[in-house]
Amino acid sequence: MNELWIIYALVFGAALFGAQALYWILIRSRSERKIINRRLTLASELKDQSAVLSTLHRERGVSILADVDQLEWLHELVMQSGLKLDLARLLIWATGLIGLFYLVFGVWLGMGPAGLMIAVPAALLAGYVILRRARAKRIALFSEQLPEALDIVVRGLRAGHPFRVALGLAAREMPDPIGTELGILLDEISFGLEQQVAVDHLYERVGQEDLSFLSTAINIQSQTGGNLADILQSLSRLLRNRAKLTLKVRALTSEGRSSGLLLSVLPVLIFLVLNFLSPTYFGALKGHPLAMPALVIGICLLLIGNFVIYRMVNFKV
Repeated sequence: MNELWIIYALVFGAALFGAQALYWILIRSRSERKIINRRLTLASELKDQSAVLSTLHRERGVSILADVDQLEWLHELVMQSGLKLDLARLLIWATGLIGLFYLVFGVWLGMGPAGLMIAVPAALLAGYVILRRARAKRIALFSEQLPEALDIVVRGLRAGHPFRVALGLAAREMPDPIGTELGILLDEISFGLEQQVAVDHLYERVGQEDLSFLSTAINIQSQTGGNLADILQSLSRLLRNRAKLTLKVRALTSEGRSSGLLLSVLPVLIFLVLNFLSPTYFGALKGHPLAMPALVIGICLLLIGNFVIYRMVNFKV
């Protein structure tokens, strides 16, 4: 009997290692062979640099929203999130979220038409949160890559290359998102756009606050002269020190963030567990006139509590 368990363990280990080997051969190695960023991928496919720049511009944001003053903020949010969304995809995602929330509020909780009135703002809020989280994730990755990209530019400048060539080195060597964004910056300068305007466009596309320092440094140097390599090296050192301090702050506030997450998930988890163990437990509450006001007040208080905790653990360093 003991020998059978040993055989089973060996077979399980062999299957596990075999699955991992297939993963490395079929998936991981293929992803590692991919061209380092999106701009270089398009350059190998289109062969025309103007077409590459035009394609990358079309993939940024929803152009029709930029023409409406009231929706320009949404265009900027989509653009900075890095998601490839056009108007059709945006509407499909919005409709899908509304349908999902209506199934929860209208069908499952038995609210009927009133569930649709709650599902629409809930879906819009959920979509906004998804875009904000995608934007924050992309900006965080960009911030992590920015000091290294500045070091590549500094080494290129000190080797005697002009700024455009040094910028091209960083655009080729760095992965997304910063590799493609620097490549767009380089292409815009190469196609005749003023350097100051192109750098400002970079800040608008990414939304990372530290890019304002880079924009100011490059613009002042282009107007008054000076050693751009020393300026960018100092900026790179500053960004690394700020990143270290930010990580320290996150470590010190991890308890508060965990508490906020637990307090947010716990009511929903308790509701699901009780409803699973006793499906009739909340049956009397569905048709009660106070059920809807209590649910709305509870959600509002939960959002207020999360906002307070967020403000307590997130601040500039």
